[in-house]
Amino acid sequence: MNDGDVFLLQNTRYRKEETKNEENFSKELAELADLFVNDAFGSAHRAHCSTVGVTEYVEESVAGYLMGKELQFLGNAVNNPVRPLVAILGGSKVSSKISVIDNLLDKVDKLIIGGGMAYTFMAAKGQEVGDSLLEEDYIEYAKEMMAKAEKNGVKLLTPIDTVVSKEFSNDAPYHTVELGGIADDEEGLDIGAKTCELYADAIKSAKTVVWNGPMGVFEMSNFAKGTIAVAEALANIEATTIIGGGDSAAAVNQLGYGDKMSHISTGGGASLEFLEGKELPGVAAANDK
Repeated sequence: MNDGDVFLLQNTRYRKEETKNEENFSKELAELADLFVNDAFGSAHRAHCSTVGVTEYVEESVAGYLMGKELQFLGNAVNNPVRPLVAILGGSKVSSKISVIDNLLDKVDKLIIGGGMAYTFMAAKGQEVGDSLLEEDYIEYAKEMMAKAEKNGVKLLTPIDTVVSKEFSNDAPYHTVELGGIADDEEGLDIGAKTCELYADAIKSAKTVVWNGPMGVFEMSNFAKGTIAVAEALANIEATTIIGGGDSAAAVNQLGYGDKMSHISTGGGASLEFLEGKELPGVAAANDK
């Protein structure tokens, strides 16, 4: 190769050794270079050959500029935020964000819950959730988290009204019900207008906001209003606004608010694990820390 040349490999996932972090493939990768730069934050939570194994066989391993930016924004938000710090968590399941909720309750001033995971918290409050997504095994956990929020002086917000339908379809009839008014044959698909106002008001005074997970089934236009409302609220405040990758990033970009956010993470899984307080293997392997 000559100076300025670029040698592009095929996706390392095509090699079965990659995800097993096997020694021989790590050595093969290391033989191609003298210096390893990892700029793939979206894979930093995986201990694979191309993220961790290769670092054992090159003299120097460093984090790239994008990786540095991710760690700076997420690190400051979690460990040294300008307060008030508000976290917004949505998405489908409480079970996928157990450690995130637990960790953030030690750090935030307000925690806003939306999306499918909200119904487990609502059920934990004794509210009827009908046929909505519900993780019954995590109701006690939700109660524990609400108790922890109260103990820590964290304001934990859950929906006060809900957009419901009898079918999981954008073409199905839908309406809004007040707190606890979800019928047995209805499921919640978005937060209601009053909840949108409540959440927007809670965001107004924030100086740092971390958002991971949509407020409803934003892929369907009739159930995207809650996610739009949160995105608009973030776009109109003077604060550091961090979108934690995955569906949140997709929603913000699709809605046209991407350029209004301080930082949109490139790694959904990696940002979640970082918010859990975990050390990311791909970051730990860099020797320029």
